[in-house]
Amino acid sequence: MLTILFDGIAYGMLLFVLAVGLAVTMGLMNFINLAHGAFAMTGGYITVLLMQRLDVPFLVCLPLAFAGTALLGAVLERTLYRPLYRKPHLDQVLFSIGLVFMAVAAVDYYVGSTQQIMQLPQWLKGRTEIGSLGMGHYRLFIIAVCAALTVALQFVLARTRFGSRLRASVDDQRVAAGMGINVNLVFLSTFAFGSGLAGLGGALGAEVLGLDPSFPLKFMIYFLIVVAVGGTSSITGPLLAALLLGVADVAGKYYIPKMGAFIVYSLMIVILLWKPNGLFVRQGGKA
Repeated sequence: MLTILFDGIAYGMLLFVLAVGLAVTMGLMNFINLAHGAFAMTGGYITVLLMQRLDVPFLVCLPLAFAGTALLGAVLERTLYRPLYRKPHLDQVLFSIGLVFMAVAAVDYYVGSTQQIMQLPQWLKGRTEIGSLGMGHYRLFIIAVCAALTVALQFVLARTRFGSRLRASVDDQRVAAGMGINVNLVFLSTFAFGSGLAGLGGALGAEVLGLDPSFPLKFMIYFLIVVAVGGTSSITGPLLAALLLGVADVAGKYYIPKMGAFIVYSLMIVILLWKPNGLFVRQGGKA
């Protein structure tokens, strides 16, 4: 039981890092970016290809996956996404879905459709047993990295000048610009950072979730569940939602393998009936 809980927490923390960028773009930037999973896939492929073809160490690949995906996000935000910020949400959905299928086709053509194998460092392959609790070293590593990122992200959004400028830009772009805030730069930085987090999550999750061209389509629904259940007005909501989803998914697949997905969706429906705007909604704000 403790091992299942541990694995569920590790899975949930990974889902949080993968989905938090989507929560930021939807909640703070009011943009529905369903191509978020494509950025996660990009980070995974950067890591796998660097390790396979250039023998780059795993720990070096992680920041490279973040930086490469953030750079890609910045370029796409400036060239493709920015004109759509004030478009209807349906236009945003159709545009981002189109990007997903383009990314899937491009990866399938250039890299191939086979699932990629990532060889972890030896020190991450072991397992520690403490009584009835079995802890895989890699899952312990995922929890530590994701916990550190969560604290850092919460601090940046709540306690720094950049976080204040971002909230001001979202609340009223004209007023923010009148106060000397470069709204376009704030949005560019936010989108790039969210994309980089997705890439880092894809790099961390390549070994746990598997990596192939269909990755964005397979896990899109999980990202949306995390954002819908947790709400988009804070970091705490998506974190709690990801942990609940991770534990429910792992426990469901272990105890009732044929109904694992049913349990996850049932939990989502119950929570949304109870809290239609998500678990955490900012007072006076929108989810």
